[in-house]
Amino acid sequence: MTTTPRPRFSVRAGLTAVPEHDGPFDDVPAHLIAPLQQWVDETLHVGAQPMGEEARVVCLRLRIPVRAPGFRGVEFLQALTRSTGAQLLDVVDEVLRLNGAVHDYEIRQLSDILDDAGSAYRINEAQDGLEERVTPAVRDAVRQTLADAATGPAAGSAADHLASAWQAAYGRSPDPVRAYRESIKAAEAAAHAVIQPNNAKATLGTMLGEIKNARHKFTTALSTPAGGDPIASAEAMMRALWEGQTSRHGGQNATVPETLEAARAGVHLAAALVQWFVSGAVVRTP
Repeated sequence: MTTTPRPRFSVRAGLTAVPEHDGPFDDVPAHLIAPLQQWVDETLHVGAQPMGEEARVVCLRLRIPVRAPGFRGVEFLQALTRSTGAQLLDVVDEVLRLNGAVHDYEIRQLSDILDDAGSAYRINEAQDGLEERVTPAVRDAVRQTLADAATGPAAGSAADHLASAWQAAYGRSPDPVRAYRESIKAAEAAAHAVIQPNNAKATLGTMLGEIKNARHKFTTALSTPAGGDPIASAEAMMRALWEGQTSRHGGQNATVPETLEAARAGVHLAAALVQWFVSGAVVRTP
């Protein structure tokens, strides 16, 4: 497997045109069905013996019906390996979730299968499920922010909230509302010690009020032209994240949940804010 995709020989030789769509593939394309089914079958075997109890658990969790299961539970495993489409992705996701059932070499094998097939999904960092594939540079930047926030004494629970937001935005079953909510909490946790350390109930909204009323108390590492406002960039990012949440309050009009696109944008905006505050790019002036 190569890290940089190589054009097919027929394309390199000028025999065929570049395929209009060659990945990433949503759902399970035809060329990925058999490899994933085989991976499930081999992973839920110990030698020639099927792991009937583990297969039964997956069937129950995914509500996959099995008629007249045999003594060794082979019918449960057969039901899983007959899955296709989105259900097959759910099966793979649940198998990864089984404690102790999946070995390191099986993790590597599945990762290679998904990479080589151009799947839109990958194994998550915890190796206990699938998540949507993201540009490696972006993923690595968020990963570094998580690491920095986890060790930053003033970042509070920012790392936990950002990790939850990432999983809710890019996991196998995205939850946009939760992703956006956790993004805001991550930014609040990271900014709290700098903007409103004495307000135990601080929110992005109250922090924006603090900045508005005392702009001279804050600055950033960015170079600001003479007469410019050094906190304006951080304030604009915080306001965009805060005001972009559409599901915060109920009322006479119907509540509008965040879209998945908005939630993912919110996660990356929150990651930038967490990095700014954890790294000391935003500080309170003496």
